[in-house]
Amino acid sequence: MWCGIRILISLRPVLNVLGFLYVGLATAMLIPAIVDVAAKNPDWQAFVFSALLTGLVGMLLSIAVGGSLHEGLDMRQTFILTTMAWVTLPAFGALPFLWLGVSYVDAVFEAVSGFTTTGSTILSGLDSLPPGLLVWRSLMQWVGGIGIVVMAIVLLPFLRIGGMQLFQTESSDRSEKIVGRSVELIRLLGLVYLFLTALCVVGFLLSGMDLFDAVNHGLTTIATGGYSTHDVSFGFFTNSAAGWVAVVFMTIGALPFVLLIQALRGKPLLLWRDPQVRTLLAFLALVSLGLTIYLGVKLDFPLDEALLKATFNVVSVVTTTGFAMGDYSEWGAPVVGLALLLTFVGGCTGSTSGGIKVFRFLVFFGTVRAHLRRMVRPNRVMSEKYGGARLTPELSFSVLAFLVVYLGSVGIITLLLSLFDLDLVTAVSAAATAVGNVGPGLGPIIGPAGNFASLPDGAKWILSAAMLLGRLELFTVLVLLDPDFWSK
Repeated sequence: MWCGIRILISLRPVLNVLGFLYVGLATAMLIPAIVDVAAKNPDWQAFVFSALLTGLVGMLLSIAVGGSLHEGLDMRQTFILTTMAWVTLPAFGALPFLWLGVSYVDAVFEAVSGFTTTGSTILSGLDSLPPGLLVWRSLMQWVGGIGIVVMAIVLLPFLRIGGMQLFQTESSDRSEKIVGRSVELIRLLGLVYLFLTALCVVGFLLSGMDLFDAVNHGLTTIATGGYSTHDVSFGFFTNSAAGWVAVVFMTIGALPFVLLIQALRGKPLLLWRDPQVRTLLAFLALVSLGLTIYLGVKLDFPLDEALLKATFNVVSVVTTTGFAMGDYSEWGAPVVGLALLLTFVGGCTGSTSGGIKVFRFLVFFGTVRAHLRRMVRPNRVMSEKYGGARLTPELSFSVLAFLVVYLGSVGIITLLLSLFDLDLVTAVSAAATAVGNVGPGLGPIIGPAGNFASLPDGAKWILSAAMLLGRLELFTVLVLLDPDFWSK
């Protein structure tokens, strides 16, 4: 009994922060309501009532527990807050879908996919959906995107998950209370995120998009989310300029936001000096070039079309954005295999993208290289480095543990999905795209030309959990299952 009381008392600052987050989400719900009112669409009521309910819960929660947003959170509270925020915000974000007649499981799936910036969808006929609903989908991804950046830069180094301690800053030192120390950094991240979003919207406007499409795609591109206002995604736009603008900003969204802040402050070389940035850009260029040659030689695509479609789809999958330009699953078995492999890559740490992340691959290959050298010269003392920082045994083990759990999670989810009689390609790609927060899978059902609507409800629940598990970097959730975590 006393243990339960102590836990409840320790959760007071967590519940207080959650209350403020719900109020913020309720405020965001008023934006699509305004859009529907302007369009004379009666669906504005769905967002107003959802906002009232969400805001009421948030205010009552904050009033009940009291406290201030400037209260510090210790490590255990931070784990709990991170998980509870990502689990409960989609539950409230699903309310407008329920009001508009979407089933409960589909509403939750769409909201989870939105907030985690996965981009998988159960909706079809996007071109004819109410404008407010389309804006709400985009806003969920935009809000989720900034949440991902804050989590990756402020929280995960503090929690030392999957090698993220390598990017620990003064504001995320585990010896400090985390919230109060990080306010200024969060403010800068928000400003840069807003600036890049506005820049992306302007780019789309200049490419020929109308204002509605430009705003929606601007929100989901910088968030590397992938929700579109059209069923055929970027295949709807005949002007190639829109595709190239998307390529640029999908890539920017996959770069470390802390370094983007430094670049905008007049230090662009810091961005280029980061090993993961150079590796990501080189990888995108090489794979895009290889696919361009394949499309030109094997499928007789004109050079300009081959270059655009190859680059766009490679960047979209690697950055886990999930936009599509054409159904690349029809380009042959080699492209399908390539797309599946690219699903695991991801962008840089501290970005809005999902996946394993480039820096973990660099640490992994550095660890393997050091092991091979020790096999040849057992008595030689060698230390691998990442950007000038020495790879400690703790860091290497953290990354290897993450990779094992990541791949194991994809395997287990594939097995669970196969219980619903899904074919192997659908099950594997759905599991990989959910854990990696990528978006479309492979095959005729969930491929770039399909969606997830026809999957069984049980499979949708599994994929919703997988999207949250992947977005929370796995260990943030798994640590809550450890009895020692809850002990005094």
